[in-house]
Amino acid sequence: MRLHRLEITAFGPFSGTEVIDFDTLSDAGLFLIQGRTGAGKTSVLDAVCFALYGQVPGARNAVKGLRSDHAPAGLAPRVVLETTIRGRRLRVTRSPAWERPKLRGSGTTGEHAKVLLEEYADGEWTGLSARLDEAGDLISRLLGMNATQFCQVALLPQGEFAGFLRAGAEERRKVLERLFATEVFTQVEKWLAERRAATRREAAELSAAASSIADRIAETTGADAPREAVPLVPEPRQGGAQGRPAETPLEAVDELPAWAAELAGEHDAILAVTEGLRADAEAAVETARADAERGRDLAERQRRHADAVARREALLERAEERSRLTSRLDTAARADRVVALIRQSGEREDWARQTRRRADHARSEVGSLVPPGAAEDVLAKAEQDRRREIAVLEAQRGKVERVRRIDAERAGLAREAERAAAEEAQLADALSELPALVEADRRALEDARLAAAGRAGAAAAVADAERRADAAQRRDHVERLLAGAEEAQRDAVDAAQAARDSAQELRQARLDGMAAVLAEELVAGEPCRVCGSREHPEPVTSLAVIPTEEQLERAQAEYERAQAVREAATGEVESRRTERDGLLETAGDTAVEALVDELEQARDALAAAEARAAEAERLEAALTRTERELEQKRDRRDEVAQSLTEVRTRDAELDGERTRLRAELDEARGGDPTLEARVERLDREAAALAEAVEALRLAERAAAEHAEARDRAAKAGEAEGFRSADDVLAAAMADEDQARLRDRARRFDDEEAAIRDLLGDAALAAASREPAPDLAALEAALAAAEATHRGVAGAADRARQRRRRLAELRERLAAAVRDWRPAAERHEVAERLAGLTSGKSPANRRNMSLSAYVLAARLEQVVAAANERLDRMSAKRYSLVHTIDKAAGDRTKGSGGLGLRVADAWTGLERDPVTLSGGESFITSLALALGLADVVTAEAGGAEINTLFVDEGFGTLDEETLDEVMDVLDALRDGGRAVGIVSHVAELRARIPAQLRITKQRAGSTAAVSV
Repeated sequence: MRLHRLEITAFGPFSGTEVIDFDTLSDAGLFLIQGRTGAGKTSVLDAVCFALYGQVPGARNAVKGLRSDHAPAGLAPRVVLETTIRGRRLRVTRSPAWERPKLRGSGTTGEHAKVLLEEYADGEWTGLSARLDEAGDLISRLLGMNATQFCQVALLPQGEFAGFLRAGAEERRKVLERLFATEVFTQVEKWLAERRAATRREAAELSAAASSIADRIAETTGADAPREAVPLVPEPRQGGAQGRPAETPLEAVDELPAWAAELAGEHDAILAVTEGLRADAEAAVETARADAERGRDLAERQRRHADAVARREALLERAEERSRLTSRLDTAARADRVVALIRQSGEREDWARQTRRRADHARSEVGSLVPPGAAEDVLAKAEQDRRREIAVLEAQRGKVERVRRIDAERAGLAREAERAAAEEAQLADALSELPALVEADRRALEDARLAAAGRAGAAAAVADAERRADAAQRRDHVERLLAGAEEAQRDAVDAAQAARDSAQELRQARLDGMAAVLAEELVAGEPCRVCGSREHPEPVTSLAVIPTEEQLERAQAEYERAQAVREAATGEVESRRTERDGLLETAGDTAVEALVDELEQARDALAAAEARAAEAERLEAALTRTERELEQKRDRRDEVAQSLTEVRTRDAELDGERTRLRAELDEARGGDPTLEARVERLDREAAALAEAVEALRLAERAAAEHAEARDRAAKAGEAEGFRSADDVLAAAMADEDQARLRDRARRFDDEEAAIRDLLGDAALAAASREPAPDLAALEAALAAAEATHRGVAGAADRARQRRRRLAELRERLAAAVRDWRPAAERHEVAERLAGLTSGKSPANRRNMSLSAYVLAARLEQVVAAANERLDRMSAKRYSLVHTIDKAAGDRTKGSGGLGLRVADAWTGLERDPVTLSGGESFITSLALALGLADVVTAEAGGAEINTLFVDEGFGTLDEETLDEVMDVLDALRDGGRAVGIVSHVAELRARIPAQLRITKQRAGSTAAVSV
């Protein structure tokens, strides 16, 4: 990156527009930015950083407002930087947020931060982006570093690196973490720790599963599980290191499957024994059951033969009863063949008498329609004449139904016309009112929308007021804390200075009296430790008290403690001051009560806007409903008018049709009141005539059937041997009575057949001749055999069930152990790696975490690069030494590796950086800053920085050291780089002809380039 041109307007101490030509300054290679204290030398660097990243270095970024207080009220602050990055010529125009006067009225209004990024190509500037995030991202990617890294690489702030040089390990770690991308290593540590916990949980779950299965095997078999194989979970060791306890190695898991296999073999043998016993018991049961069955069968045959003999004797005693029963059934059977004919003859006689009475009655009913005593054919002809007339009249019946339908339809049309007319009147009234309502709703909605338009602004105002009120409350609290911290800082500075003076006085006294101390140790004849001579003619003596080494060490330790307290107090003050400045940027100097009042007013305004917004939504919905209702009523009015016209037209058509049909029906009814009355009369007369004809026919047929039945019954009685019908009826029996007698006779026959079969059975006869069996003894033997069999079979079933369950559990146990082993091995690997990267494992001999180790390696690179310059600037006296020892008082695990010492070639000892003088601290810090710039640039992979700035510190150097430092800085120009030195040291003005002069004036600073 090379700077070409910088334009500063109303920025920092510059009240107007200042243009700095860096091309002219860079041509000289080494140039000086000089001016009085407070003129704005550092503000030039701030402008460069702000143009690139939108922020200024360090704590100055937290200060509210970058606009110049000397600038005219309406002049906008702006920085324009032209630079070349990776061969691309870019121009960045950036403005910070500021408050400008309102164009109308009094007061100010806020202007947001702006940026314009352009690129020079093909002879003209082309816009790349006007968004803050896009422009910043593009510049960061081109440079390959963020704002913090750029400030350390290109601006070289010496004051900060002096603090870095003297800082403790923790502060040094924070600085290095900001400069180097070590997040990935911290994430690796975190991921490995999480992985260790996850694998431990996984192994624990699988171990619990295997243990549970082993417990179930023990429960099933009644055996004890081997305790040395449980638990199977690697547990964390005491004292920090994690791992599997030595008493539960992975090999112990293999005992569970072997233990289960041994149990399976034992239960296989038990099952074989129980199965043999059950087979023997089954054979004994079968034998006892066969003996009992034979005994029961013999006893049954003997009982059946005895029963048959007794039944035969009883049947012989009832022979006479059986004969009478047979004779009665025979007489009843002959009567049954005649009694039905006799009963049929009686029924035909009753039927003939009834039909004759009905015929006489029917003839009398139609006496007025036909001549008296009319024959059957006369009655039939009169019926046919009336049927033909009815058929003619039925053709006219449809017209009557049509007239009724017309009357019903016209009544419905009248009701519909009345309803449509009423609805038409209602719609007319509504349509006369709705347009005015729609217009009123529309005007109300527009008013509500205008009032609700400020809701977003009111919400933003509430958020801003809340933020400022909170910041004001915190600001007041922080100011109180800052006052206390500044008081503590002053006390700490005084104490540190007093301790330092005391230590230096003791050291000087020790040096002054060193010759007397050596003289006191001289012994005659022994060589001197200084010159080696064995003769000591005039040993030096001193009357003053010479401090001892122990006193010097105590004084130095007291100074270091005081210095540590001083640095802590200074850090606290800077932290509080930075926080206070940030809060002032947000809340300003306004009192908390005023900001709370503003917040309440903003909330009231927001509530009013939200109420109007809700009202606007309600009015919009109401307007939509009213407009929809107006449109619907207009459509409905047209529909009702058309429907009313159609109803009236249809009513006129139906009235004409009804008049025509009524004339035709009056002609058809004749002398009867109505057509229906005429049809009903003719139908009644035809029915009466038909009934008379049918009654005459039925009476003649009934008389003939009665004569025929009487003759058939007389002939059948004679054939069956009965003298009269009364004899037949006396001999007849009801079917139920005959059924009971037949059942008794059949039972006699069945009993005789059964007895005959039983007595003819050779097996029963043979059994009756054998002795009776002892059934009780046989049943007792069978019960004993079955009880034995049940006991043995139950034992065999339980053994089989245990063996089957054991086989299932063995498979599950083997699977569980297979699943557990890789999980335990994964946990062992994760445990080892997590402990190693966190610095908590004995294998990590340096007790350093991975991130700390990486930072230590980066610091080692920085020290190597720094020593190349420090060796020259200190005339080969000093060199930085990177140590991996932890700082005193640092108890954080894994935080070592970030120590810095200064090796003094003149004394051969290593010193703490805080013991360096002001000039020595400057050259050491400068070398450290240059080395860190080289390493950060290489680490970030960014563009080469061809324009560097070194900020202050040269006033502490003597002439010789300044020559060495200038030689080192001059060497930085190799490769076309330009180096700008920010200083007000007068000697540098004579050494460096190319200068950027910053002049401080009451109206603001100005800048001028001279070569």
